[in-house]
Amino acid sequence: MKEKLVGWLDTFLVVDVFLVIVAFAWFAIAVIGRYAGVSLGLDIWHQLWKPVFTPAIGILMGAAIFSGIIKQITKRLNL
Repeated sequence: MKEKLVGWLDTFLVVDVFLVIVAFAWFAIAVIGRYAGVSLGLDIWHQLWKPVFTPAIGILMGAAIFSGIIKQITKRLNL
Protein backbone atom coordinates (compact mmCIF):
# COMPACT_ATOMS: atom_id res chain seq x y z
CA MET A 1 0.00 0.00 0.00
CA LYS A 2 2.76 2.42 0.95
CA GLU A 3 4.78 1.64 -2.16
CA LYS A 4 1.74 2.25 -4.33
CA LEU A 5 1.06 5.61 -2.64
CA VAL A 6 4.68 6.69 -3.00
CA GLY A 7 4.69 5.51 -6.62
CA TRP A 8 1.60 7.55 -7.47
CA LEU A 9 3.02 10.56 -5.63
CA ASP A 10 6.30 10.29 -7.53
CA THR A 11 4.46 10.00 -10.86
CA PHE A 12 2.35 13.03 -9.98
CA LEU A 13 5.48 14.97 -9.05
CA VAL A 14 7.10 14.16 -12.39
CA VAL A 15 4.05 15.41 -14.28
CA ASP A 16 3.90 18.51 -12.09
CA VAL A 17 7.60 19.22 -12.60
CA PHE A 18 7.11 19.12 -16.36
CA LEU A 19 4.12 21.46 -16.07
CA VAL A 20 6.20 23.96 -14.08
CA ILE A 21 9.12 23.67 -16.53
CA VAL A 22 6.81 24.21 -19.52
CA ALA A 23 5.23 27.20 -17.77
CA PHE A 24 8.64 28.73 -17.14
CA ALA A 25 9.76 28.13 -20.72
CA TRP A 26 6.54 29.66 -22.02
CA PHE A 27 7.06 32.69 -19.76
CA ALA A 28 10.67 33.17 -20.87
CA ILE A 29 9.80 32.87 -24.56
CA ALA A 30 6.79 35.17 -24.19
CA VAL A 31 8.88 37.85 -22.43
CA ILE A 32 11.51 37.69 -25.17
CA GLY A 33 8.71 37.91 -27.74
CA ARG A 34 7.21 40.92 -25.98
CA TYR A 35 10.54 42.76 -26.24
CA ALA A 36 10.85 41.75 -29.89
CA GLY A 37 7.33 43.04 -30.58
CA VAL A 38 5.82 39.60 -31.23
CA SER A 39 2.81 38.39 -29.27
CA LEU A 40 3.64 34.96 -27.90
CA GLY A 41 0.96 34.68 -25.26
CA LEU A 42 2.33 36.64 -22.29
CA ASP A 43 -1.14 38.02 -21.54
CA ILE A 44 -2.61 34.50 -21.54
CA TRP A 45 0.25 33.33 -19.32
CA HIS A 46 -0.56 36.12 -16.84
CA GLN A 47 -4.22 35.07 -16.81
CA LEU A 48 -3.19 31.47 -16.04
CA TRP A 49 -0.68 32.41 -13.34
CA LYS A 50 -3.02 32.37 -10.34
CA PRO A 51 -5.46 29.59 -11.27
CA VAL A 52 -2.95 27.14 -12.83
CA PHE A 53 0.73 27.85 -12.27
CA THR A 54 0.69 29.07 -8.65
CA PRO A 55 -1.14 25.93 -7.40
CA ALA A 56 1.15 23.74 -9.54
CA ILE A 57 4.22 25.23 -7.88
CA GLY A 58 2.65 24.95 -4.42
CA ILE A 59 1.60 21.34 -4.99
CA LEU A 60 5.07 20.55 -6.28
CA MET A 61 6.72 21.96 -3.15
CA GLY A 62 4.21 20.35 -0.78
CA ALA A 63 4.33 16.96 -2.46
CA ALA A 64 8.13 16.99 -2.57
CA ILE A 65 8.25 17.71 1.16
CA PHE A 66 5.60 15.05 1.85
CA SER A 67 7.47 12.50 -0.27
CA GLY A 68 10.71 13.27 1.52
CA ILE A 69 9.06 12.87 4.92
CA ILE A 70 7.54 9.51 3.92
CA LYS A 71 10.89 8.25 2.64
CA GLN A 72 12.73 9.39 5.78
CA ILE A 73 10.18 7.75 8.08
CA THR A 74 10.39 4.56 6.03
CA LYS A 75 14.18 4.64 6.15
CA ARG A 76 14.31 5.20 9.90
CA LEU A 77 11.69 2.56 10.70
CA ASN A 78 13.14 0.09 8.19
CA LEU A 79 9.74 -0.54 6.58
